[in-house]
Amino acid sequence: MQYTAHDRFIAPARARPQIWRLVLGFLLICAFAVVWVIGLFALVYLVAGVDGGPDWIGRMTRADTPTSALLVIATLWGLAIGAMVTTPLLHGRSAWTLFGPWRPMQRQFLLAILVAAFLMAVSALIPYGFEAIPNIDLALWLSFLPLSLVIILGQSGAEELFFRGYLQQQLAARFASPLVWMVLPSILFGMAHFDPSNGPLVAWLIVAATGLFGLLAADLTAHTGTIGAAWGFHFANNIAAILVLGMDGALSGLALYTAPIGPTDTEAFIPLLLRDMATTVVIWAAIRWALTRARP
Repeated sequence: MQYTAHDRFIAPARARPQIWRLVLGFLLICAFAVVWVIGLFALVYLVAGVDGGPDWIGRMTRADTPTSALLVIATLWGLAIGAMVTTPLLHGRSAWTLFGPWRPMQRQFLLAILVAAFLMAVSALIPYGFEAIPNIDLALWLSFLPLSLVIILGQSGAEELFFRGYLQQQLAARFASPLVWMVLPSILFGMAHFDPSNGPLVAWLIVAATGLFGLLAADLTAHTGTIGAAWGFHFANNIAAILVLGMDGALSGLALYTAPIGPTDTEAFIPLLLRDMATTVVIWAAIRWALTRARP
């Protein structure tokens, strides 16, 4: 594939493309992310007190209530802070270059959300083979909805800034092959979702599914020259998975409905995961087509 827009996207990264800067930048961003998490935990203890702090940390490990789920999702905001501090510090360029041109990015972001939301709604018409279970009261869900959207917007944007912004730009500035700048960040993105408690088969299938999403998001970024389409796709996907229909168990606290299965239900979960992977590919293709048609 030819990625003309990608050349413009990575141009600012070519000024300081040294590998040592990338490695150090990766470590700095991870350090910022860890410090951010520590800061959130400290805030929890400050608000809940020494006696209530451990209880809230326990709730966050389950993330089965709205507030605890929001706190867990917000832990990923540190990636965005780290990327936006590290980029000017180590690479001598504006942090805003991680996004790509601002106006096209906004249009691509909104278009990706619309396409993804439409196709997810169509996909939901195909029976899943189970009855969704109401999870939280509609009034409570609506009361948390504005903050939930903001937190998920920041979380999905943070991951895109790190994986498709910082890593993809800096790797592409140093290596011409997409096998490096597309595949390596996608592997890291997939591995970040590895959870051995799900069992080896399901754990690695989840890595494969998230790695596939990473590859498709990297392609959208290269195709458009901004992170807008990938961010919109990611945002829409997380809204569906976190706010609309969640899995039974951890991170179900904000879901209006939950599926009566989880990653440990191997026989039921694997077909569902494979279906979601196929749906992801279809949505990616539709977004790519729509972006091509909308291009001035």
